[in-house]
Amino acid sequence: MAQAKISAKASEGAQQQQQQQQQQSGGQLRGRFYRSTSMADRSSRLLENLDQLELRVEAFRDAASAMEQEKEILLEMIHNIQNSQDMRHISEGEREELNLTANRLMGRTLTVEVSVETIRNAQQQESLLHATKMIDEIVNKLLDDLEDAKIRLMSLYGACTSDVPAGPIDQKFQSVVIGCAIEDQKKIKRRLETLLRNLENSEKSITLLEHQKTSVRQSCNSKQD
Repeated sequence: MAQAKISAKASEGAQQQQQQQQQQSGGQLRGRFYRSTSMADRSSRLLENLDQLELRVEAFRDAASAMEQEKEILLEMIHNIQNSQDMRHISEGEREELNLTANRLMGRTLTVEVSVETIRNAQQQESLLHATKMIDEIVNKLLDDLEDAKIRLMSLYGACTSDVPAGPIDQKFQSVVIGCAIEDQKKIKRRLETLLRNLENSEKSITLLEHQKTSVRQSCNSKQD
């Protein structure tokens, strides 16, 4: 009888111990589960914040790039005014005053420093240097043959645009530009556009000057007759 009671109590104790172990184990599992869910939530929030910041960073770089372009445009416009035909056909005093104003604006524009660095790998860096060298070689020979330089620059520009080019394109230059970073490709295209605009303005100035010389000669010949 006593032995039966002892066995019953031992069995009851074992069952209680087993239940306690199960409860502890269940509590640990629930604790781990809740902890994992909390970490996932935090990670998701942090990732969402970084995604939003990435959009702002790209918008910031785009705005800085736009400021870079605006600076280039302003400097070009000031330069064109200083070298325009209209400046040659005003009094010396007026021209001096306008040049002072233009130089002041040029100086104020140059005080603004905007620089957007482009991340490049070694191959992209080499391609950029090669493309820059090809353009510089043509620019250095501008005064030797203006018309030939214009044709060559147009062939380089045709290699940078997705539009159907008006003339032949430089296949070698195209392969070099493709190896450049996207931002560098845009800058190369902008540089070529600026060079071609300046050439066109120069040609107009030369044509106008030649026309004026012809008119003067004809006027002189008429007076002699």
